[in-house]
Amino acid sequence: MPEVVHRTWDEAACARLVAAGCDARLARIFAARGLTSVDELAVTLTALAAPERLDHVERAAKLLADGIAREERMLIVADYDADGATACALGVRALRAMGAKVDHLVPNRFEHGYGLTPEIADEAAKRAPAILITVDNGIAAVEGIARANALGMRVLVTDHHLPGSGLPAAECIVNPNQAGCGFPSKHLAGVGVIFYVMLALRAELRTRGAFASGTGPNLGELLDLVALGTVADVVRLDANNRILVGQGLARIRAGRACAGIGALLQVAGRNARDASAYDLGFAVGPRLNAAGRLQDMSLGIECLLAEDPTRALELTTRLDALNRERRVIEAGMQASALSMLGAIEAGDAYTLSIHREEWHAGVVGLLASRLKDRLHRPVFAFASDGAAGLKGSGRSIAGLHLRDALDLVDKRHPGLMERFGGHAAAAGVTMPRARLEEFRAAFEAVAREQLTPADLLQTIECDGTLAARDMSLGLAQLIREQVWGQGFPEPRFAGRFSVQAQRVVGERHLKLTLGLDARRFSAIRFGSAEPLPASIDAVYRLDVNEYHGASTLQLIVEHVA
Repeated sequence: MPEVVHRTWDEAACARLVAAGCDARLARIFAARGLTSVDELAVTLTALAAPERLDHVERAAKLLADGIAREERMLIVADYDADGATACALGVRALRAMGAKVDHLVPNRFEHGYGLTPEIADEAAKRAPAILITVDNGIAAVEGIARANALGMRVLVTDHHLPGSGLPAAECIVNPNQAGCGFPSKHLAGVGVIFYVMLALRAELRTRGAFASGTGPNLGELLDLVALGTVADVVRLDANNRILVGQGLARIRAGRACAGIGALLQVAGRNARDASAYDLGFAVGPRLNAAGRLQDMSLGIECLLAEDPTRALELTTRLDALNRERRVIEAGMQASALSMLGAIEAGDAYTLSIHREEWHAGVVGLLASRLKDRLHRPVFAFASDGAAGLKGSGRSIAGLHLRDALDLVDKRHPGLMERFGGHAAAAGVTMPRARLEEFRAAFEAVAREQLTPADLLQTIECDGTLAARDMSLGLAQLIREQVWGQGFPEPRFAGRFSVQAQRVVGERHLKLTLGLDARRFSAIRFGSAEPLPASIDAVYRLDVNEYHGASTLQLIVEHVA
């Protein structure tokens, strides 16, 4: 059973926030996340880190501006997840608005693998571009970029993944995580990196007098794409990313989202005027990701590029159907994986590396994430990759930097992994099927060096308790207006309630009426239809329930003891 831990906060910081006009209830929550000044809550574009602080961004701008002046063809090579799709759509929209001749190419997960490979370089060459632009990939594409160079294409890499031991021989690399880059936000998503490159390109074109009739396109119109890609990629919402997401959400709430995002919200049953980061992460992102997981992300990119709302809705309906199919596949894989765990006792192993022949390569990352959450262990789930190969996706817990752990495995067991890469929390591996046991042992050994038994104890952090009088629709609305996400978690509270009514809805959810201090609260527990006792200790979120035009307070129960 996870331990519920109450966050602590700096009383002095809390007092400063209140003195500066912050709601006292929110001030406590913000202080518990390390904020000390209301300036850190600013979501105005003027507070963004300046583009010129991103290494090589001005060189990238000159490369693209020269290409536009020469009327050279450009081709964006995207990744097949939501970050890659939004980055691609943003790049295409911005470059076309600035006069570029640009198209896009996205690898198929099942046919091509990840990123700019030599095969993708060959495919790109058929379209005769002078400049290849990678988005959300490329930092590890040593062989692919060498092939592109040999075919006469110049390559601009825009990426945010951690570099390996050697960089590819690209014309220019823009990545906040490359050595020596002093950009203050190391957590930019791929879509954030290409957004910054487009800002620099517009500035370069302005100096060249390219926009005789004005200052160029309003790139702020693309911030809905930045917000979606940033949230869906689960990067840390540091101050800079909170600004990007906050500005994007403001556009969506004002009805100025692109047709594709508007349609994705509609199909998900979410109201755009009340859209939150939670909606982007748990309703819109999965539907967009479903294309890359099960078919081809070209469908998702087409949706994000659609100008006609009717066409966007048609494409989104197809994405929604794919997402439903993905859920069925994932549920079967999760049941299959859990059936394998009977011989594994909690605490025995520090990691889990599993494979089943029938598993779907597009869904193993989600499976790894679910198992990581359930077991609180770093997990790799592998699917078959041809007759002799495995393709795996991993998720990690706090305390084990997954990409760095794989780097140690690679140094100690050269050749074990054919390819690997990723972040602190998520990574991918390709390797021979016959070496799974060797990988399992090597990964376990590294994890045992990096983690302690205490790291394996699962905790649920919350922001203390709320008195019944403070549990209000007003507070729920205040919370919804803020930008929450990875590294800046939405507040959760703990409390003891009486269970006054309960019934199953939608076959696997529990609709509840909870009592506290003579007050009654409507609540719901998603994903569990198990009946509850007469009183419970619960961890919950405050939510705004919209029904027939009326807004009411609803508690989302996330954990019950």
